[in-house]
Amino acid sequence: MEDKTALLDQLRIDRSAPPPSGSSRRWLVPGIAVLVVGALLAWWLLRPSALPVHVAAARAAGAGSGGAAAPASVLDASGYVVARRQATVASKVTGKLIELDIEEGDHVKAGQVIARLDDSNARAALNQAGAQRDFARSSLREIQVNIANAQRDFDRQNSLLDRHFVSQAAVDNSHTALEALQAQLATQQSNVTVAERNVEVAARNVDDTTVRAPFAGVVTVKAAQPGEIVSPISAGGGFTRTGIGTIVDMDSLEVQVDVNENFINRVKADQSATARLNAYPDWQIPAHVIAVIPTADRSKGTVTVRIGLDARDPRILPEMGVRVAFLDTAPASGGATPGSAVPTTAASAPRVIVPAAAVSVSGSSGTLYVVHDGHVEQRSVHIGQLRGQDLEVLSGVSAGEQVALGDLAKLSDGAVVRVEP
Repeated sequence: MEDKTALLDQLRIDRSAPPPSGSSRRWLVPGIAVLVVGALLAWWLLRPSALPVHVAAARAAGAGSGGAAAPASVLDASGYVVARRQATVASKVTGKLIELDIEEGDHVKAGQVIARLDDSNARAALNQAGAQRDFARSSLREIQVNIANAQRDFDRQNSLLDRHFVSQAAVDNSHTALEALQAQLATQQSNVTVAERNVEVAARNVDDTTVRAPFAGVVTVKAAQPGEIVSPISAGGGFTRTGIGTIVDMDSLEVQVDVNENFINRVKADQSATARLNAYPDWQIPAHVIAVIPTADRSKGTVTVRIGLDARDPRILPEMGVRVAFLDTAPASGGATPGSAVPTTAASAPRVIVPAAAVSVSGSSGTLYVVHDGHVEQRSVHIGQLRGQDLEVLSGVSAGEQVALGDLAKLSDGAVVRVEP
């Protein structure tokens, strides 16, 4: 019994004892706070930095086109839009420009008057030629009257000769006079013809002072001003204009590209192609190959190819930069690039399309980075053909997965990334 009482006394709290000192409790909370802040700071400094990346979704081949894969590009080349029909219009004669009816951007029709030159001298020459023609015609009429009179005299001499009133010599003289007048008539008729031709030449010179558009098109250059002297040939000194303006037939626009001669075997006449203007990179213009120029440039090692545009649009302008993708319209037999070997399993697997900038290509294979949960996963892929700005992937990535874009050299397998819009 005494043992239990002693045990209870030991467990009893002695409220008469003094409370513990509060100095140690006062430093406990700030110390814990300092430790927490230090731990957070250390975590922030030691955590791996997130690399900013852009992402794009891999999509199934042929998505957005009714399930049918679009023709792949077998070759890309750059060139310029050129006009097969353009002319720098000039006058046929030298003269002072007194009227100019064109401005840059004007649409003109074939035969439309676009400029006029001073025609005062040409008209004076025309009037002179007309007067000479009239004089020649009057002389011709005079000779015709004299011939009629000589014919009557010759007939009269013949009748008198039959009755022996005149000699044979008188008849011969009248016949000679008649023949001389007939010769003068032929000469004067030729003179009249020459005078009429001179009138035609003078009239043509007057007409040449009017400059007309040779064909329908658009004025791209205005090269002269009223008051300047224009001439079909250079007169030297830099004060004579040899052209009035340049007209371009916009219906004759086409594309010319230089293809490396090592790849010209991928291009043939009537081959389908797509063109992208540098000014409108998102606009695909249907096109086709007109012809491969049958000569090479030895200095550049290229062959020129003419590309016809299947669509006409005011946005297409001469000398614009353009990039052309030559399409492979033949049925796909595995999707690999020419000369590359792709495993059968890869060729039969579903193909996807990713941006070409997302893949580091090495032959028929490459690497890309798939983004998920703030990290990237490096994957090896088999690649197919290039489709403009996109690349066909035969295996290694599935449709719908997010692939990283940007500077791939900074990425590594498992790296922490931050997706930017």
